[in-house]
Amino acid sequence: MKNMKFRLIVMNFLEYAVWGAYLTSMGRYLATYGLGSHIGIFYSIQGIVSLFMPALMGIVADRWIPAQKLLSLCHALAGAFMISAGVYGMMAGDAVQFGPLFSLYTLSVAFFMPTIALSNSVAYTALGKAGLDTVKDFPPIRVFGTVGFIATMWVIDLCGFQDTSWQFVVSGGLSVILACYALSLPECETKKDVKPQSWVEAMGLQAFTLFKSKKMAIFFIFSMLLGVSLQITNGFANPFLGSFAAFEEFSDTFGVQHSNILISISQICEALCILLIPFFLKKFGIKNVMLMAMFAWVLRFGLFGAGDPGNGVWMFVLSCIVYGFAFDFFNISGSLYVDQETDPALRSSAQGIFMMMTNGLGATIGTLSAQAVINHFVYGPEALGATPLELWAGWRTSWYIFAGYALLVAVLFWIFFENPAKKGVQK
Repeated sequence: MKNMKFRLIVMNFLEYAVWGAYLTSMGRYLATYGLGSHIGIFYSIQGIVSLFMPALMGIVADRWIPAQKLLSLCHALAGAFMISAGVYGMMAGDAVQFGPLFSLYTLSVAFFMPTIALSNSVAYTALGKAGLDTVKDFPPIRVFGTVGFIATMWVIDLCGFQDTSWQFVVSGGLSVILACYALSLPECETKKDVKPQSWVEAMGLQAFTLFKSKKMAIFFIFSMLLGVSLQITNGFANPFLGSFAAFEEFSDTFGVQHSNILISISQICEALCILLIPFFLKKFGIKNVMLMAMFAWVLRFGLFGAGDPGNGVWMFVLSCIVYGFAFDFFNISGSLYVDQETDPALRSSAQGIFMMMTNGLGATIGTLSAQAVINHFVYGPEALGATPLELWAGWRTSWYIFAGYALLVAVLFWIFFENPAKKGVQK
């Protein structure tokens, strides 16, 4: 029993270590090699492939290829393409081109994103076979995924890979290791006798009938609007901090030299804030908890705009601390709201729509929109020849625009979203 938990801990550690190797530092590499104006599309492609690849791979795992074997295959392909992206970046050097790098990266991400759901399926199956309670035993195992994410963030930082394509090689190498390891995990049976289904049923599209309910439609729309904020700091925080290297008084500060470690405070607080959610839900109710998340996003962005790596570094640290509230309080509380407000027969599909609206549509629109803003104020033609001080002003304006957007969403949510009737942990 303990052995099974340990094996799943290793799986989760590796699963998210793959992601942590590049997610918060890729933007700095792109900015360093003249691809700063393309950061948004690199991050948005994760949301685009998440609209269809996890569902397609889920069908394959249910019907034809056992989940643990499909997990292995997806990681093998993702790892091969990511290593190829890293090798190309090293060979191209200063002449790295958007097309080849983006193509290899996209192919890797297309096979990586489904592995998050597949790893969950493998874990649930293994725990069930071991006679363990998934509700009780899975969360402590999943926490080690966040630990893995933070660990590779630190490795990339301390090895000096934040602004090199070595981060892709490290990520791809970990994917290959997990591809091999996944084959040792317990067998996940496929469904031998599957009744004929329409594409609507197979893809879980019947859950879209939830949009007929006014309260659910409003909730999903706000999920998308808040999802806009999710990937902005992942894509742009590191290149923003790296830009302070142009200032003599900031170039040797911890925030510039070890941006990934500074940003990792966000992930540490994210893990800790999970423990606070039951208390806050019981005390304040779902609407108020989600409002706290939205105002935390305002602080997240606003503090980035106001801070600096010198005497103002405390603002960056505080921004990273509130990220835990901003991310967890909406994502987990929102997931609970969907679970409690939908018919049991549609709950899994409804969760899929929630993820699609937040991490799919919302995050994609957000990163592309943020890129447009930053291109205008930082990377655009008008920024050519700008002094470091002028570029800093451009970054500051961008962060304040993001904070203003988050504030507007919070106010509209407060006005239009009705607090649900008391049910379970709600108030």
